[in-house]
Amino acid sequence: MTKEDIRKRRLKDLVEELDGFRGRHTELVSVYIPSGYNLNKVVEQIRNEQSTAQNIKSKTVKKNVMSALERILQHLKLYKQTPENGLVLFSGNISEREGVADIEIYALEPPEPMRQKLYWCDQKFVLDPLKDMVREKEVYGIIVLDKSEAEIGVLQGKRIKSLKHLDSLVPGKTDKGGWSQARYARVREGLLHDFMKKVGDVASQQFSDLKDLKGVIVGGPGPVKDRFMNGKFIRYDFQEKVISVVDTSYTGEYGLEEAVNRSEEALKEASVMKEKKLLGRFFDELGKDSGLAVYGLKEVAQSLKSGTVEVLLISEHFDWVKARAQCPKCGEEKDLIMTRKQAEGKKCKKCGELYDILAEKDLTDEIIKLAEEMGTDVEMVSAETKEGSQLKEMGGIGGILRYKS
Repeated sequence: MTKEDIRKRRLKDLVEELDGFRGRHTELVSVYIPSGYNLNKVVEQIRNEQSTAQNIKSKTVKKNVMSALERILQHLKLYKQTPENGLVLFSGNISEREGVADIEIYALEPPEPMRQKLYWCDQKFVLDPLKDMVREKEVYGIIVLDKSEAEIGVLQGKRIKSLKHLDSLVPGKTDKGGWSQARYARVREGLLHDFMKKVGDVASQQFSDLKDLKGVIVGGPGPVKDRFMNGKFIRYDFQEKVISVVDTSYTGEYGLEEAVNRSEEALKEASVMKEKKLLGRFFDELGKDSGLAVYGLKEVAQSLKSGTVEVLLISEHFDWVKARAQCPKCGEEKDLIMTRKQAEGKKCKKCGELYDILAEKDLTDEIIKLAEEMGTDVEMVSAETKEGSQLKEMGGIGGILRYKS
């Protein structure tokens, strides 16, 4: 897991949190500032919005909107210029209780350059541009061909792009009979073989330039695609990555899109294959009681510190925190290490009152940092598979060990 992966995971967590907020009125403000945009112009716009907000009839809504805009203005003073990838700000009253104000501000620098400029005030925050950024953008190579032409492309996230178009020199069929027809068929066959070899060579070259290629899709409107696959015209390591061979009505750029659409199930399966293999290995070791798998925060942390963990598995829903809590009645303070939900429901043993959480720290980053220091691979695991859901129920964290500890 790279620093970029960790950054996107943090953003994904924040987006999920922000998505849960709903204003009682139109009082949640979203501000998107594009990369390279003049911050002074943003400040000027926010001040203009403050003037407009003076006309809001409801005193409560007016106060909350004005407070949110002021929080944004104060935060913008921390920046001399717009960060490299832009800046996104959210502010508003997130209190769930009527008549109680809890004006919060959230600021983040997106992991990719922000192209969109937006100011919006609504009952919910505008999150679609960020959701698109945190959506997994896996890379797949695509080849569609028939005897006449071939199109080589790439699927990155939801975007399909053509990389290379090739025309063949294979002539059409002839009506001539006898020896002439036989010679003509041999010529056609030779030209088709040369064309498929050229397609394989060019595709291999194009795919070599793609970072983190996860799989390859092959399609076409006739039998040529099957001969192409059986002839192993693409480089061995790319041949091994073919996840789908599909019939299409077209070649060209339309064929690329059609091949992707017809490979939907294969793409879904491929996206979780690595995860399923690691989780399968993890549960196999647990089932054999081999001592080469551990789970639970305490046990995994101990194994990480001893350097025995080869692969750290963390559920996307892992939500353990280190919290400082205080009883509102007797004033007793306590350090808690548990899930966020457990911490929020923890009661004082003396008084039976729910603790107030004074401060909390997400333990995910701490665990990942420890893993990186010890040379441990980190795999974030979804709960979309049976195995991923099972890991979530076991505390959301596990480890495959290099050797018995």
